Amino acid sequence: MPDLKQQFGKVAVLMGGWSAERDVSLQSGNAVLNGLLEAGVDAHGIDFKKADASQLLGYDRVFNILHGRGGEDGVVQGLMEYLGISYTGTGILGSALAMDKIRTKEIWLNKGMRTPAFRTVNDVAECEQAIKELGLPVIVKPALEGSSIGISKVENKTEIGTAFELAVACKSEVMIEQWIDGEEYTVSILDGKTLPAIRLQTPNQFYDYEAKYISDTTEYICPCGLPEEKESELTGIAIQAFNAISANGWGRIDFMLDKEGLSWLIEANTVPGMTDHSLVPMAAKQAGYTFSELVVEILKTSVEENV
Repeated sequence: MPDLKQQFGKVAVLMGGWSAERDVSLQSGNAVLNGLLEAGVDAHGIDFKKADASQLLGYDRVFNILHGRGGEDGVVQGLMEYLGISYTGTGILGSALAMDKIRTKEIWLNKGMRTPAFRTVNDVAECEQAIKELGLPVIVKPALEGSSIGISKVENKTEIGTAFELAVACKSEVMIEQWIDGEEYTVSILDGKTLPAIRLQTPNQFYDYEAKYISDTTEYICPCGLPEEKESELTGIAIQAFNAISANGWGRIDFMLDKEGLSWLIEANTVPGMTDHSLVPMAAKQAGYTFSELVVEILKTSVEENV
């Protein structure tokens, strides 16, 4: 067995933060911390506070599990680059792009990749115009939130005002996206390779915050049930989509598969959840990793990618 304390040195597990996903980050962070300690890593949990870089002094490496703004958008990545501390996950540019759903989709479209049509909107009048152009149903999203926070499915135009207000309250650009009727899949990526795809089923309108973190009725199907050729196609697109936005290390790409079998890119995640309801650990388990082995593999990407 390698001496992981010697290999990685003193490791800070950054969690919590100040985004709307703080609570989920604390759950993820504690799970990661326990997994690293179980493996023999000299890991220490830090509930990271804004404007206090001193919390990182004395550490050799960072396992970043801060979800959302501040931790997943290039801000903390820039700080760690400045301090010269190696860290897990995507760098400054890729983090900033992946956090912004609008810019991510613009890059994918520019590269000829299939993603649902969308419009950016600034008020209810523009929302109503977007509905005319995209048709109903649509999904309304804040561009800079994760965990489905601030997202609404709109099936009747009378619902658009409430949906817009919920999204704009997140203090972010708002987008309205074409609704794809079909099944949701996700592909996790670890050090340039894909893990088995997962199919998601929920009785909710869509895979929302409640379905992700609270509900016991959400189903996770892995193996996903797709023919081998189709799953291979999906995982290949996931790698292309991940690379297109300069993402690296580890992460996740979410898809919809419509009734004709066409895949539609939905969004990228560069610091995915690591809770007991999270998708990356489920895919890794199917691939033969224990949770402790998974977090060590993710930690290894800090050596290779961000020194």
